[in-house]
Amino acid sequence: MLFILWVLAVILVVAGIFNLIKGQLLWGIVLIVVGLAVGPGGYSIFK
Repeated sequence: MLFILWVLAVILVVAGIFNLIKGQLLWGIVLIVVGLAVGPGGYSIFK
């Protein structure tokens, strides 16, 4: 389960960074925040 959350968090953060580069500022920030909230490191909503 921990590995799945880590992979999901990485995918969300990378997608958020790509959206920031493409100019979609709000959507990029939302994806990064959700990725950080889901990820097992640091802050996680599943702890």
